[in-house]
Amino acid sequence: MKVYEFGENNEKTFAMFQCTAEPGWVFKPSAEAMAQDYHVFLFIADGHDEMGTTFVSIEKYASDAAAYLRKTGILRLDGLYGVSMGGAAAIRFLAAEDIPVEKAIIDAGITPYPYPKWICRLIALWDWLTISLATKNYSIMKAAMPPERWTPKGEDPEAHYRKIFEFEKHHFSSKTIYNVFWSANNYSMPDLVPAVDTKIEYWYGEEEKKARKDNLAYTCRAYPQTVAREFKGLAHAELVLMFPERFYEEVTRFMEAE
Repeated sequence: MKVYEFGENNEKTFAMFQCTAEPGWVFKPSAEAMAQDYHVFLFIADGHDEMGTTFVSIEKYASDAAAYLRKTGILRLDGLYGVSMGGAAAIRFLAAEDIPVEKAIIDAGITPYPYPKWICRLIALWDWLTISLATKNYSIMKAAMPPERWTPKGEDPEAHYRKIFEFEKHHFSSKTIYNVFWSANNYSMPDLVPAVDTKIEYWYGEEEKKARKDNLAYTCRAYPQTVAREFKGLAHAELVLMFPERFYEEVTRFMEAE
């Protein structure tokens, strides 16, 4: 796991968990925006860190982040954010890591499947196959995420996509892909999730509302204080990846609310 820190001189703390298949630099604009007010810890998962590592599990992602925070002397967090796979890590972090969090944002966070394990294995194999194709074929990647929508403001679409494609081709291994999708959909949680005082919002884009229905329901059962927030016109992880200024505004709104 690789950790980027921003705004080290700020007293307030804010940790971020990334989503699947994206290199660390795509999250930097939003992390740097948050660094106006917070000491930001951006946790880049194993298998995504360009260090030759392999993703193991959501449990390890959350525990490695907690260990880093403790080693750094951070024993509480003002804010916690996780998107997709990172949302799963945030859910697990709140349940299993003894670091109090004032406010948490679960952005389209993935939750454990309720299905028999053999069905989960079949789903993981299907996910592995489809994502493997998408991350190794440039045309498929562009068709799945059209550059005219998924290129950050001010960047050249071809250069941006080529850089991501080369990252996924050389650093996002088949084993990492399988482990990510198996673990994100099947990570362990306590039978009785410990009650926490954390104020929580569950975010999702309007275009993924149906896909997030069960994830939202699970999160609300685990943490009854969870409040849902829908973002009109947005797709999965689009806010944090494409709109850092708006991301900063939305996080600040939540963090400063009573």
